[in-house]
Amino acid sequence: MIITTEEPRHSAAIEALLDQSFGTDRHTKTAYRLRDTVAPLSDLGLVALEHDDHGEEVLQGTIRYWPISISGFVPALLLGPIAVAPHLQGAGLGSKLIRMSLNKAAAAGHRIVLLVGDAPYYSRFGFTRRLTMDLQLPGPVDLDRFLGLEIVPGALDGVSGMITPWTGTATEDLAIPVPGAFATPAGFAQTRLWYARPA
Repeated sequence: MIITTEEPRHSAAIEALLDQSFGTDRHTKTAYRLRDTVAPLSDLGLVALEHDDHGEEVLQGTIRYWPISISGFVPALLLGPIAVAPHLQGAGLGSKLIRMSLNKAAAAGHRIVLLVGDAPYYSRFGFTRRLTMDLQLPGPVDLDRFLGLEIVPGALDGVSGMITPWTGTATEDLAIPVPGAFATPAGFAQTRLWYARPA
């Protein structure tokens, strides 16, 4: 298994895996309102690849991040969707994709990650509903599944308001690099250890 940065040639296989995992009506969900007008961040999107008997690439997993803002001015990331091929679910590939991509986000200087997902699963990575209590999404959602992670501790202190697609002029505005620093909030400490291992 190879985990590498997503490239344009992976797009069709990613869409097929997402349709298989979440259904073709997935675009009607609230999270997609935040993705419709912007592209995923190319440096954080990862794919898990294997090769078949003919040497052709087979996509077995994907994770993407999207630029968003809170109240129109606080930059953040929206994690998702993440999908793993059915025969590999429960084998740890999803966790590896999350840890590796969060590690990349931290190294790039991103401060806040939000998602809509299963709290019991994502809590192991440090995501919690407590951090999104003062935030709103532009549509119906099960609020127990609206979770946040502070890559930089305290990044959401005093932050409130509606989540919207990022409208900044450059994605560089999303991150605030901290030379020599590497954030490891609670529940996120294993990220560096895993990422340091060979893929």
